[in-house]
Amino acid sequence: MTYTLATTVALPWAEALERTREALAAQGFGILTEINIRSTFEAKLGTEAADAVGDYVILGACNPSLASRALAAEPQMGALLPCNVVVRRKAGAQETTVEAIDPQAMVQLSDAPAVKDVADDAGTRLRNALASLGGAAG
Repeated sequence: MTYTLATTVALPWAEALERTREALAAQGFGILTEINIRSTFEAKLGTEAADAVGDYVILGACNPSLASRALAAEPQMGALLPCNVVVRRKAGAQETTVEAIDPQAMVQLSDAPAVKDVADDAGTRLRNALASLGGAAG
């Protein structure tokens, strides 16, 4: 099973990151957390590890309406929130990859029909956000 939705964009790193935030916001997602893997690796593992991972940020995106519906259907779904969206680019690369957890992965873990409805809605919104970046979906 593929567990991410992804696109690659021919944008500079900083622009790809900013446009991803904007695309998510346009679909009703706020950013609850932001983890800069590169700087964390630099601080904890050194320059070599940071250079190996390249530019790499994990955005913890949440659509409050969808999260509320998922938690009402099955409180344990909170362990899967927020939806992680990764923006990453290797050193020297010409493209940036943006990928999000596929909400259909939640459906595999739950029998609740309402969770499927939420996953369908979230998946549509995440696909729309990725598509708006203008990259090549993969």
